[in-house]
Amino acid sequence: MKRFLYYFGWTIVIGIIIYFRAKYQLRLQQEASVTFEIVPVVLLSTIFPFAIGMLLRLPKLLNEIKQNKQWTFDWIKFIAIGLPSLCILLIYVSLFYLPESILLLMPQAIFLGNPTIHTIAGVVFGYTLLDSLKK
Repeated sequence: MKRFLYYFGWTIVIGIIIYFRAKYQLRLQQEASVTFEIVPVVLLSTIFPFAIGMLLRLPKLLNEIKQNKQWTFDWIKFIAIGLPSLCILLIYVSLFYLPESILLLMPQAIFLGNPTIHTIAGVVFGYTLLDSLKK
């Protein structure tokens, strides 16, 4: 029962964070429609999934911290899963900063037309980053 309450509490906390993020994003989008400054919206939509991925892994990491073992880092997992997802995030953010001549080489329709790709990449990167830490 204690374990259930622990994970259920984390679920409630993550749900509250998602709720307040949605309210904040709506405010940012309204402000961006007036000022034409879209960079804060892009950064929030990139950083927040990364933070959610870390929050999803955090309960298990806290349980692992209680153990008295040597810390290691799983480089193979990080390179195989984390780096490709980080590259997807960086490509998405770079679409708003690079000159147009370089953008012709990138498949913009994939990233701009479907925000699901960078959202999933952010969650995967955040989770993998903390999951690569082993005790």
